[in-house]
Amino acid sequence: MKLDRLLGILITLLRQDKITAPVLAEKFEVSRRTINRDIEALCLAGIPLVTEQGRGGGISIAPGYKLEKELLTEEELQAILIGVRGVDSILKQPKGPVLADKLFQRETEEQVLIDLASFYKDSLTEKISLLRDAISRRLAVSFRYYSEKGEELRQAEPCRIAYQWNAWYLIAWCRTKKEFRTFKLARLWDLTLSEEHFVPKPLPAEKADMNSLWEENYRLVAVFDPSVKYRLVEEYGPDSFTLREDGRLSFTRDFTFYGAMLSWISSFGAQVQVLQPESLREDLLRQAKLLLSYYEET
Repeated sequence: MKLDRLLGILITLLRQDKITAPVLAEKFEVSRRTINRDIEALCLAGIPLVTEQGRGGGISIAPGYKLEKELLTEEELQAILIGVRGVDSILKQPKGPVLADKLFQRETEEQVLIDLASFYKDSLTEKISLLRDAISRRLAVSFRYYSEKGEELRQAEPCRIAYQWNAWYLIAWCRTKKEFRTFKLARLWDLTLSEEHFVPKPLPAEKADMNSLWEENYRLVAVFDPSVKYRLVEEYGPDSFTLREDGRLSFTRDFTFYGAMLSWISSFGAQVQVLQPESLREDLLRQAKLLLSYYEET
């Protein structure tokens, strides 16, 4: 794209004193005539460029602009590149290699690696690509959604794709429920792009802030065996529990979804004793009796 190329030329000129048109043409894989038109476009945009002919000549930014040469520090450029490489992990056409070539005049070492893809990388990449297309072209989508209540076909007007809490989400106006809803992409399948255009509805601030979507309605009070301390540290930090005199760990935390709380506690098996809520104790007891009946039968 022309805009990308213009930005690349400008960054190149900011990072080195002078460069020739043939070198720029080779770097951006376009003709010299195209580079000349790009230089004219940058001049019209107010960037003072100087072109010198002959040996030692080339294109440079006017001396009066030298104070603006280092718009970004090395650390800031590295931060940009780390972010772009992270997004590359879920894009069909990665941008990191091209951006690295535009920002740096040498090979760059990956100091930080971010991988935003999941186990279902191929399907996730396809979903995000289709949803980005739907958002930009304002086209409705349909999909099958799986939740605790079962599976259901939904029609929606996509608004935003978000990555939070180690998962990808779609914020969309759900035509089925007649309100903005947040859908987890891992539970969203059979995604289809329609040819039906829609007029975007304004996204309320409380819906855009995903942290405000989940009210913590269930308080868990439990005692954990010290052998699972690493899990509590990994998931909630070393300040999430206190050490009891008997060596066990006291844990108190609020949860948004009862089902999520039940699943999480169940994953610890006999290494946790739930004190509250009483409904959770009763459900765990029913699970234990059911498991016991399965194994007693065999």
